[in-house]
Amino acid sequence: MIVYEYPLNERIRTWLRLEDLFGKAFFFIEAGDQRSHHAALLAIFELVDVMARSELRSELIQELERQKVSFEPLRGNPAVDAERLEAVLDQLSLTLAELHDQVGKLGQHVRDNDWLSSIKSRTGIPGGACGFDLPGYHFWLNQAVQSRVNDLMSWLNPMLPIKNGVDVILKLLRESGNITRYVAENGLFQLMLGGRVAQLLRVGIAANWPCVPEVSANKYAVNMRFVTVGTSQKARTYDEDVPFELVFCSLSGCSI
Repeated sequence: MIVYEYPLNERIRTWLRLEDLFGKAFFFIEAGDQRSHHAALLAIFELVDVMARSELRSELIQELERQKVSFEPLRGNPAVDAERLEAVLDQLSLTLAELHDQVGKLGQHVRDNDWLSSIKSRTGIPGGACGFDLPGYHFWLNQAVQSRVNDLMSWLNPMLPIKNGVDVILKLLRESGNITRYVAENGLFQLMLGGRVAQLLRVGIAANWPCVPEVSANKYAVNMRFVTVGTSQKARTYDEDVPFELVFCSLSGCSI
């Protein structure tokens, strides 16, 4: 099963992008070779760019506090898993404390580093980070693996409260919906929402189906078209019936 996610507002889009970039940064840091550490640094540069939105931290804090307020009245409810509820509340409290303790503009420590800025300016040029362009960077890439890891983590660590906040919110969001199974007849599907609210759609398709969903949604309906995939041809509507799973996710619908 391959799951495709479709964010329905800008906040969720930003949080999914941050999740993806943090995942890449850690993956390439752990890989350890020079090219992987170059890729990790590029991911850190992209994280700094995404975090340029001044309201990012306040939006995360606002949402985490909203979730904490919504979960706290569930204490003592016999229908609720008390142990899991306390774990969620503890995680929300810890993440909020980390975010409140952050000072300064997100990613500013990277922007203020002249050496990193010189590398970032060259990476926007095709092939611009070659050894002859950036001899100092070439020297760094030839240092011991652990030395490079320490540097990369020192640049990444100040951003980890954002990662932790995003991880908590997206976990709650993904767990908020229930799976419903549908069939897209001749590759096309429409569902009237009838007042249903969603912030994220998750579409699951068996991995052996040679098509992917294209989704458009508004407050009235979800429209979906399954299109063929290939590297040498223009996408077209997949004209067979396609069974799939659909989950409407909304933070207002989180449950324990």
